[in-house]
Amino acid sequence: MLWSDNGPSSPYKCSCELVIDTYHHLFIIKIFSMNKPFSRRSFLQTVAVSASAVMLPAFALPAETKVKKLNKNPLKLGMMTYTLGRDWYIDEIINNCTEAKFEHIELRTTHAHGVEVTLSPFEREVVKRRFKDAELAISLASGFSYNSADPAVLKRNIEGTKEYILLAKDVGALGIRVFGSNATDEKLLTQIGNALGEVGEFGYNNGVEIRVCNDGPNLAMVKKNIEYSKSPHVYLNWNCPMSDLEGGFENNFNSVKHLIRNIHIRELWNDYPWRLFFKLLSKSGYTGYCDAEIGGNPDPIRFMKYYRALFLALQDAI
Repeated sequence: MLWSDNGPSSPYKCSCELVIDTYHHLFIIKIFSMNKPFSRRSFLQTVAVSASAVMLPAFALPAETKVKKLNKNPLKLGMMTYTLGRDWYIDEIINNCTEAKFEHIELRTTHAHGVEVTLSPFEREVVKRRFKDAELAISLASGFSYNSADPAVLKRNIEGTKEYILLAKDVGALGIRVFGSNATDEKLLTQIGNALGEVGEFGYNNGVEIRVCNDGPNLAMVKKNIEYSKSPHVYLNWNCPMSDLEGGFENNFNSVKHLIRNIHIRELWNDYPWRLFFKLLSKSGYTGYCDAEIGGNPDPIRFMKYYRALFLALQDAI
């Protein structure tokens, strides 16, 4: 209350001040106490002068404080069930991802969803239809690698990958994850490369991408694994370990950006250069998904919504 009802001459010890909040683009009148008596007429005169000051050129907002345009084409967010979602059945996956506006789900083998090579043709068709009806894209994540010195184990991994590719085809998955491996000699590099080349071509002929994950070996080693496959149909699943920063993050990215087909992202508060990474991905024309491989939470939908908000904020999309 700035004056009493007893008349305009009633003194009140207060004053007003015009404050410009350039961050929020607001003009604020602050009222505060002072020792000098203050009348209604004085108050109105002060407000009039302060308001007129808003019209002066000196009070125009500087260009740098104007609101930045939002990014209208952010990267697409998905989820990997390795941790969060490992105990969810298909209905729960669809419900949670839809509610939190996640667009892709990467189903890790052996988890509660039950999407495994043991499914019958009818069951595979049901899985495909359920995800399609939910407008949720899917991929599969296997545990296959090709570095065993035992020929029988190597063959089992190659044939197992082919079975998994056929499962991916039947359920409408875009691709499957396999593992790259460290190799210290030409013989092992050739073995890994030959195996990747074989499953890569098999995947291509069935409309399924083979994505080699740098989980363990660094980017340079996985790139070498892929190069030794001599196949244009073997790709990279970028896994976001901190080793990506060794030797220069941007240089590492540019060396493999043409191979990236899927991404696993982690806790977005850590020291990984997320903002730079997302910027480089967008600039490269990446159209795939960034799958959150993160720990669980007792309130998963709320947690996923917060995660998505941070993911978008790091791209200036909100």
